[in-house]
Amino acid sequence: MRSARRLSALFAAGALAVTLAACAQSERGDGAAQGGSGATGGTLVFGVPGAPDNFDPIFAQDGETFRPARQMYDTLITYKQGTAELAPALALEWTPSADFTEWTFKLREGVKFHDGTDFNAEAVCFNFNRWVNLPNAAAQAQAIYYSDTFEGFTNNQASATGTPVFNSCAAPDPATAVIKLNKAKGAFPAAFGLTSLSISSPAALQQYNADQIEQSGEAFTYGPYATEHPTGTGPFKFESYDRTANVITLVRNPDYWGEPAKVDRLIFRVIPDENARKQELQAGTIDGYDYPSPADWESLKSSGYNVLVRPVFNILYMGINQKNNPALQDIRVRQALAYAIDRESLVRNQLPEGAVVATQFLPETVDGYASDLQPIPYDPERAKALLAEAGQSNLTVNFYYPTEVTRPYMPNPTNIFTALQENLRQVGITVNAVPQPWNGGYLDSITANGVHDLHLLGWTGDYNDAGNFLGTFFGRNKPEFGITDQALFQQVGAADATVDPAGHAAAYEQVNRDLMAKYLPAVPLSSSPPAIVVRENVTGLIPSPLTDERFYTVSKG
Repeated sequence: MRSARRLSALFAAGALAVTLAACAQSERGDGAAQGGSGATGGTLVFGVPGAPDNFDPIFAQDGETFRPARQMYDTLITYKQGTAELAPALALEWTPSADFTEWTFKLREGVKFHDGTDFNAEAVCFNFNRWVNLPNAAAQAQAIYYSDTFEGFTNNQASATGTPVFNSCAAPDPATAVIKLNKAKGAFPAAFGLTSLSISSPAALQQYNADQIEQSGEAFTYGPYATEHPTGTGPFKFESYDRTANVITLVRNPDYWGEPAKVDRLIFRVIPDENARKQELQAGTIDGYDYPSPADWESLKSSGYNVLVRPVFNILYMGINQKNNPALQDIRVRQALAYAIDRESLVRNQLPEGAVVATQFLPETVDGYASDLQPIPYDPERAKALLAEAGQSNLTVNFYYPTEVTRPYMPNPTNIFTALQENLRQVGITVNAVPQPWNGGYLDSITANGVHDLHLLGWTGDYNDAGNFLGTFFGRNKPEFGITDQALFQQVGAADATVDPAGHAAAYEQVNRDLMAKYLPAVPLSSSPPAIVVRENVTGLIPSPLTDERFYTVSKG
């Protein structure tokens, strides 16, 4: 899972394209086989911990927004279910140029968008051209995944300041799309599978004002495409979103190009409280839910439910914003924060079995992980000494944390915050607690507006590359961290541009070492395995290390 992806992608891309073309049809069959032979039809109701922010993937930035998008849209490349291995989706083949600055995609033919219009190379180019030309600061601020991957827009108006990696898209024929880049990136081809880069219907994007996004204060509002008319090529189609009842309803796409969805209707019910999700499952009103409390795993199993545990592929961190509080610009203060945190106790008491203390900003399964790094030890006396040395023995911080949500790396944000707050109090730091709801408050405060001092956040890998973690966090100036150190950005960029697998991994290992020793822009806390639970009559749900579960294989007996 670690080296094979990069070796295949970077040094045997041509052979890989041929192989993938040969097995393109079988990938969907494999998923169906894993799904078993359960009955088809009916309605599946699945409990989720948070509401989607919108339904336009380019503006998605969290798992609860990605979840319904993954059912309605397709990307050029996807990931084989249950793994981070690349697999065909809307593209059957993908082949790079010798310098990895041009990618040629051979596309599936006969695919239709949900509105009946044709998917083809012109549609691919329309989407790529739309993204690079997002028209205003609000739209660009919400297109976080695109900013991190492609580093800039035609006219940068938000936090992205770089020259766009994307250069152009050509459609020499309906089944061929050629994407040209301004430089090579080690993130590709895997990054072409990002849910944010899902392909939408050009007709629907234009008809429903997809680029109509505005910011009022700290909040963002979207046009009708993102709220009522998402239009992809996926196995499910959008029917409705009842915001009062917190119910998202999707229906089977009868014209899907691949394996048809087994259920007629897929309903996501937003139930923020984990215990309430469990009670709904026990009452029979939902068929499964995500992120059961680790303390409930055994009792759920003994009651006959299937608890599916994902592999560890995430990181939880306590972020530090250097912009607003001058004290946090002093690395001695940031080091003091790290020494103040009892991460062993946090992992033991707040996280599931299989969780580990993080030494850096990568899980150990990703190439670029520096195995020689050791965790910063819990040392409150050292923390106090550093604060005194920095003249900050009476430090006060505004610590933001999310409510009404459970995240794969953070099963109970309030409990985790409370533990960290007590650690900081014990070394003399005054913590002003600022709880905010996940969507419509917390994410905008942290990732778009940067109004905090400290915060809790994390990341589940979207694909198996160190840049997906380190580049996303520290590849450019972002409101979340308030870092302006160009040397760090250049170091991350150089690692990302190194396409030789050994050199790529070595460069990111050094980035990890320097992040911990020279910069410490956040405190890595843990990596942990999140779970899903379903009723015994639900089959075919394949847990993904990327939390990239696709429900078209799921059936109810």
